Amino acid sequence: MQPTVFTHPPFSDYGLLDSGDGHKLERFGSVVLRRPDPQALWRPRLDPGVWSRADLNFVRESDRGGRWEVHSQAAAAARGRERQWEVGFESSRFLIRPTSFKHVGLFPEQATNWVWVHKLASQLGPKPTLLNLFGYTGAASVLAAKAGFSVTHVDASKSAVTWVRENAEASGLAPNSLRLLVEDALTFVQRERRRGKRYAGILLDPPHYGRGPKGEKWQFESGLVPLLEVCADLLEERAFLILSTYAIGYSPLALFHLLSELEGGSVQVGELALPELGLGDESGIDEATQAAGETTRHLPCGFCARWWRGVESST
Repeated sequence: MQPTVFTHPPFSDYGLLDSGDGHKLERFGSVVLRRPDPQALWRPRLDPGVWSRADLNFVRESDRGGRWEVHSQAAAAARGRERQWEVGFESSRFLIRPTSFKHVGLFPEQATNWVWVHKLASQLGPKPTLLNLFGYTGAASVLAAKAGFSVTHVDASKSAVTWVRENAEASGLAPNSLRLLVEDALTFVQRERRRGKRYAGILLDPPHYGRGPKGEKWQFESGLVPLLEVCADLLEERAFLILSTYAIGYSPLALFHLLSELEGGSVQVGELALPELGLGDESGIDEATQAAGETTRHLPCGFCARWWRGVESST
């Protein structure tokens, strides 16, 4: 039996090489990283020697973060105190910066949603509006802008919004291509409702817990329903909404029932997951794996729910 997993599109600058023993081995551009991942409960397929050659290895030091160990023969981009390099997806470019809390500024599992949003753009008229809440470093915002959306990007972190500007510039967008705001998500949408604003698309990728720029408290369990109620009032007649969740104790079925309360739309739910590279590509998985009849292994990355109304969705 295979669980419902959203199809992951081709992504030449990223590859999940292997996973297991609570870690993942992945390539961003030319740099290979080893990072903890509690979902990888199984055994790795690759030889330990392959793992040991990772350019950067994240070592957790506490529940708040850790540090990156650099291999003695690491790629040039992985060296130095200010590590940074670019990766590309379609015609856009994104800055990768390994942080002390394990993230690197890009979530490749979201590529399935980037492609879905792009497909909907042509059905929503000229310059449809899109709101990206909890937008982080803005890959979705940049790609939506290049697909023709008028994008409003909201995040509580000033440094994250600065990162969005840099990604937009690296992708060839003009400085005024995105409306970028350092704001609390609920405060912002409540104000937009009072103003009578409407959006053709809304992206929601909320954390479990967070703080707004003025100390506003965000808690997923208590905050999501009030946020969705306001977002429902902001949606155009022809519109869509995507809700992604990470490290949250709710099932896709719960998300299905939640989005089914939005008026007049269709809902699809499933998992975001990254496929491991198979035989014949750079992962080095041997022929015994294929001979055993094993299918591509997917690393779970979170749950996702899509809602749409008045547009045709091909998934």
